[in-house]
Amino acid sequence: MKSGSLRFWKVAPLMLAAALLLQAHSRDEVFPPRQLLKFFPAQIDGWTGTDETLDQETLDILGPGDFLVRNYVRDSENSSDPQPWINLYIAYFPSQKAGDTIHSPNHCLPGAGWVPTSREIIQLTSPDGSLFPVNRYVVEKSGHRQLVLYWFQAHGRAVASEYSAKYYLIHDSIQLHRSDGSLVRLMTPMFEGESPDAAQARMMKLGAQLLPLLDNYIPR
Repeated sequence: MKSGSLRFWKVAPLMLAAALLLQAHSRDEVFPPRQLLKFFPAQIDGWTGTDETLDQETLDILGPGDFLVRNYVRDSENSSDPQPWINLYIAYFPSQKAGDTIHSPNHCLPGAGWVPTSREIIQLTSPDGSLFPVNRYVVEKSGHRQLVLYWFQAHGRAVASEYSAKYYLIHDSIQLHRSDGSLVRLMTPMFEGESPDAAQARMMKLGAQLLPLLDNYIPR
């Protein structure tokens, strides 16, 4: 059996259970207050962000939600060492009823032609000093490499596994009457010969500034 088919049959029962439970609890679903992603700071510690617009076809595929796609570049007057852009993508779904669930980069990146050459789960440090797991991919297309970090975040919890995200979606829909959730992804081009660790260290000079801001837009 192909790995893609195996993953589908593993997650299919969770998806079905989530759909049934979310429908059952949809009438008393809680929608916590939050700031819209369009207000996420574009100026952060010497970095300036420029928004990209998602086309309507992509929005139709994603479903109802709040989305941010932004490229941050280091202000040239503040740096004698020019750095590649860092792309921030946040997808927040106020409700994940049947059909309105988070699309994982594990599927979207290959669909866009980016082939993973390495993948692993690493630990990042949260603003409170605790560690949380994230996916780290090196992807390649036409000889160009990019480093990708992504995780699923909801209700003050961050996980790397989409299966864990589905489990907590079911759990929290029962306990908290909430089905909101998000995906956070950071990407940057890699220099020729640059190691994943070096690219991550470079990326997290900005990423560490972003993490404390997320709770305002992804409610705990």
